Amino acid sequence: MSELVRTATALERARRPAKPGLRLPALWLVTDPARTPDPVAAARALPRGAGVIYRPFGAAGALETALALKQVAVRRGLVLLVGADARLAAAAGAHGVHLPERLARQAPDLRRAHPRWLITGAAHDRAAILRARRLGLDAVLVSAVFPSRSPSAGAPLGPIRFAALIRGAGVPAIALGGVNARTAPRLIDTGARGLAAVEALASGTV
Repeated sequence: MSELVRTATALERARRPAKPGLRLPALWLVTDPARTPDPVAAARALPRGAGVIYRPFGAAGALETALALKQVAVRRGLVLLVGADARLAAAAGAHGVHLPERLARQAPDLRRAHPRWLITGAAHDRAAILRARRLGLDAVLVSAVFPSRSPSAGAPLGPIRFAALIRGAGVPAIALGGVNARTAPRLIDTGARGLAAVEALASGTV
């Protein structure tokens, strides 16, 4: 994980916050029921100030896991978002939600209901990135930047196309998809606000 932390730190130093006072971590663990067998252990291993996007996908015991993640977040100064489930996010006391592209339109209503929440969204093309900006999302996770084992991942963008997609978009972009210790340094100078990973941060070891 050390190379991911170093790259995330470099990206954070290079980019100014999008909004005054907005706390947007530069390193994100994105959970997956199949590829993150123990999200709580993985969260415990993250450096202070990192972010966690908990995606339960309807898993049993989601509230218990979300509450355990919130406890880790409090102890370690992490930012916790819940994927696609505002009710679960509120019940767990999370810091906000992460919306898939198809749910991005919920952002304005969520903002009115939870003005202090951090709201991020998924984006896979320029249109989705610009739509996220219009809807007032705080950041987008753009994927897949590199080849990924995710069953939903499309053809990888590559760092050059990724940089072109996010240039001048007006919303902070987090790189997702195939991000690991080998590929992360290729994100330097792309304009990324940070990086996110599933398997590279799932082991729970630094």
